[in-house]
Amino acid sequence: MSAPENHVSPLAAPVSSVWGVGEERARLLARLDIFTIEDLLLHKPRRYEDRRKFLPIRDLQLKEAATVRGQIIAAGTKHFKKGTRTMFECVFDDGTARLHGRWWQAQPWMPDWYAVGREFLIYGKLDDDKKPRTFTHPETELVEPGDDEFIHVNRIVPVHPLTEGLTARVLRSLVWRALEKFEKEIAEPQVGRDTSCAPTAATARRAEDCAPYLNLPSRANAVRLIHFPEELLDAEIARQRLALDEFVALQFQIQARRKKFEASAKGLPCGGDNRLMKPFLAALGFKLTAAQANVLKEIRADMGGAHPMRRLLQGDVGSGKTAVAACSALMALESGFNGALMAPTEILAEQHYRNFTNWLEPLGVKVELQTGSRKTQEVQSPKSKVQSAAQREPSTLFIGTHALFTAGLELPKLGLVIIDEQHKFGVAQRETLVRKGHYPHLLVMTATPIPRTLGLTLYGDLDVSVIDEMPGGRGAIKTFVRTTEKLPKVFEFIREKIAGGRQAYIVYPRVEVADKDIKAVTKEFENVQRALTGCKVGLLHGRIKPADKEKTMAEFRANKIKALVATSLIEVGVDVPNATVMLIENAEHFGLAQLHQLRGRIGRGAHKSFCILISDAPHEDAQSRLKILAETNDGFKIAEADLKLRGPGELLGQQQSGLPNLRFGNLAEDLNLIRQARELVARGG
Repeated sequence: MSAPENHVSPLAAPVSSVWGVGEERARLLARLDIFTIEDLLLHKPRRYEDRRKFLPIRDLQLKEAATVRGQIIAAGTKHFKKGTRTMFECVFDDGTARLHGRWWQAQPWMPDWYAVGREFLIYGKLDDDKKPRTFTHPETELVEPGDDEFIHVNRIVPVHPLTEGLTARVLRSLVWRALEKFEKEIAEPQVGRDTSCAPTAATARRAEDCAPYLNLPSRANAVRLIHFPEELLDAEIARQRLALDEFVALQFQIQARRKKFEASAKGLPCGGDNRLMKPFLAALGFKLTAAQANVLKEIRADMGGAHPMRRLLQGDVGSGKTAVAACSALMALESGFNGALMAPTEILAEQHYRNFTNWLEPLGVKVELQTGSRKTQEVQSPKSKVQSAAQREPSTLFIGTHALFTAGLELPKLGLVIIDEQHKFGVAQRETLVRKGHYPHLLVMTATPIPRTLGLTLYGDLDVSVIDEMPGGRGAIKTFVRTTEKLPKVFEFIREKIAGGRQAYIVYPRVEVADKDIKAVTKEFENVQRALTGCKVGLLHGRIKPADKEKTMAEFRANKIKALVATSLIEVGVDVPNATVMLIENAEHFGLAQLHQLRGRIGRGAHKSFCILISDAPHEDAQSRLKILAETNDGFKIAEADLKLRGPGELLGQQQSGLPNLRFGNLAEDLNLIRQARELVARGG
């Protein structure tokens, strides 16, 4: 809700401007982050109840949520002999049948509130088909006849998020009063173009009567409809309109930031001349796929362009992003600039260091490593910085973890920054590394496919390239979901594969035991050794010393260690083509995208590979998630499913900043609205 310039909107007035909001009630509303009239009007209902006709208690169906209306005819608190457990129970009657409401751990206020003779609206589900009919911990609302009764019954009513001391009925009344007084003050947002509806829209009361704005109602009407729809469809249409406003504002910020950046930053000439690229590709041992070649064309155009490259490279596990990164680095090195590659873990940084050293040092390129435990370049004192910069010639690729941020670590003449597995870093960390140079080109890579909705919002200021083709010669991966009782057969299968010359990963969700139902590597290591008697088994987790981690990984790569027991530490970057079995226990404790990453550690050679997910989770949704992994190897489909199931915060991790705070928009569902917002801002920009 925006107002004309140089004018303070009445919607910015404190919520106490609404009749019925005194000091105490304002304090309660503040717990819900409601401080102004605008906050109150944008307090989104969490669900709706159709109270135009109440369902008779006798017609309640098992496990189906419903609202009924009944009068209390009996109530009391039950005390149980064992322990201090109590239960408050009351009996509602609507003339057709009786319904018991039960609340465990009875509260002192309940007998007075649920007094015999009072009438309530009761929302819940029948526990089972036994007698008597019972709702356990139902939501209730006291029926209080009065002048505002029409707000609460005989219509579709909103049920808002609440806080202790504030009832649904009171909050609903406050929203109604705020609408009656301030609805005319709700203005159309002015972002890049005039998006106002026709004049008749302000007085419309149904979504289908509104003037067309992408077939959506005016903003003022949408605010009314989100709280008090005449049909449930009206509420969804209103949500879409308010979500579109949020996405338009977000896209305006993204595109304005990009324009400001391009206006202030000049691109370094890093297009290259192929003098290093040609011998590199000739010695690589395999031909780039068409998808890799197309992406490199886009990157070359960016790095030779007028503005610094800001590009996101997406590619499923094993699609060949590292080779593209090497070619990109060579473009900068050929042009007389240095490059930096940042990885999220020491294991991945060490692996990149080995690969890039083997690839680039024969070409005369120096490769240096900087991690928390190992560094090939010492941090320079302030006095030695100028001298080292003058003495060092270009053609150096710096590889490291977040240790590349170290104060005093010089990255001279930085032309390209590559961030691998970028979702493991926060936006601030990314920018810190970029600021070590003078607007270097930036390539961020991820093997966790980013759902399109997130790509258009969080990464809307980046150009996107996708490697959508896998290299040939890779063995197929088959995925199976099994229960714990099948583990003996699974380990027998692993022994067979090891006897045939292959290797295996065995992954657990914890380092140490914290829950009897969740397995940990430190405890299961000995069990795996017994199950694989005669085979050397290695252990890898985050608390092991770096030198010991590297020794373990070296022995696993050399096929001395046949099975590696590990945590999700191995989910990115570990590349051992001979490993063809991935066993993951307690698989339900990992996200879909993470499981897909772990599965990507196998299938990297020519042999068939097998991923076995062990789970005894009784929940149907957990089994459904794992079934998705068994049915597809498509990382983008898995990422979309993960977004819908867990939401963007879980998918991206806690470090990722920049996640928009949306009241009405849904990053898992609103792809079309996000696209419309981008188009609106582009046309109005």
